Amino acid sequence: MRKGGLMLSEKNIVLGVTGSIAAFRALDLASKLTQAGAKVDVVMTKAATEFVTALSFRSLTHRQVFGDMFQPVSELSLEHIALADRAQAVVIAPATANTIAKLASGIADELLTSVVLATHAPVIVAPAMDSGMYDNAATQENLAKLKARGMTIVGPGSGHLASGAMGKGRLSDVEDIIGTIRTVLGRNGPLAGRKFVVSAGGTQEPIDPVRHIGNRSSGKMGYAVAEAARDRGARVVLVTCPTALRPPVGMEIVPVRTALEMRDAVWGACEDADVLIMTAAVGDYRPVSVAEQKIKKAKSETLTIELVRNPDILKGAEGKGRLIKIGFAAETEKLLEHAREELEEKGVDLVAANDVTAADSGFATDTNRVVFLDRQGGTETLPLMLKSQVAERLMDRITAILAKRT
Repeated sequence: MRKGGLMLSEKNIVLGVTGSIAAFRALDLASKLTQAGAKVDVVMTKAATEFVTALSFRSLTHRQVFGDMFQPVSELSLEHIALADRAQAVVIAPATANTIAKLASGIADELLTSVVLATHAPVIVAPAMDSGMYDNAATQENLAKLKARGMTIVGPGSGHLASGAMGKGRLSDVEDIIGTIRTVLGRNGPLAGRKFVVSAGGTQEPIDPVRHIGNRSSGKMGYAVAEAARDRGARVVLVTCPTALRPPVGMEIVPVRTALEMRDAVWGACEDADVLIMTAAVGDYRPVSVAEQKIKKAKSETLTIELVRNPDILKGAEGKGRLIKIGFAAETEKLLEHAREELEEKGVDLVAANDVTAADSGFATDTNRVVFLDRQGGTETLPLMLKSQVAERLMDRITAILAKRT
């Protein structure tokens, strides 16, 4: 399985590239989609070929690149119909103001706009243009029309533009475009209609304005779990501690810092939730009091900080009905014994246990070695795999639990 989960594997994606200076970034998008296992058919407008070459895309996707609707050398007889029929998603990145206007007006004077008119697949549009063009009333009206027709608009972002000015109009980051593709492809998945609450990262308990008690959790496992649930159609609330990771698209992000903030956010989100997955490394204790000013170094060789126990978020969580609760047990010894204790004490349905002292499955790694323990006494030991793969296996288990209860 490729990094990023199963969602894009073997999917037929039409990537439309139009005449923007941002067209070179479509090369990265095509490459990453191909690496994720997608079959990428690139369709270039004539203007796009002034910025990038068809050969560049063909070298990355290992597939034919299309441009002229009636090009004589082609594997397809009527490209706009054949591409439209086999597409599972059409992505236009970058989309210029001119192409957006054509789409809004139903104009089909080239292959790309013809494919969009002919397809029944979802269409994702990622605008890229000067901020003046983007802010123009005509462009805004055209984008509103596309949204009303069910198309998904990604961005644009803000920053330095080709004109040298600062403003809104930059092509969205490739990671956000891919996340949107995964969200759109999965919205009718097996978890559609279900609400998932996922916690991620490591809590930080302040000692004074500049110091805190924390842990080494990177949040990678939690983010992978949230994305896997989203990819299967779930409505996801991600309650996350500070992390260096990019916030995933297609879900509600609730930033927190302390265990008490996480408790309030998680319990509030669980009121109408179906599943809670606590991957966060929540600190067991917090300082009784927090100094208002930075604690200065004293002559004494020691410093005593009194701590008080934090609440057990997973144990106390309740939902609209029988909330399915999944725990993660990060252990350094007696892995199965401690994980089984958590399973019983917190009344959870499943525990994913891993030894964080292992170099390939501890904090901040991209891989994990996990053992699933369920309430029926069963165990499933997974081999070393990407955290995204662990998340997919976890979704399989949760989907089965939900099916039995239904």
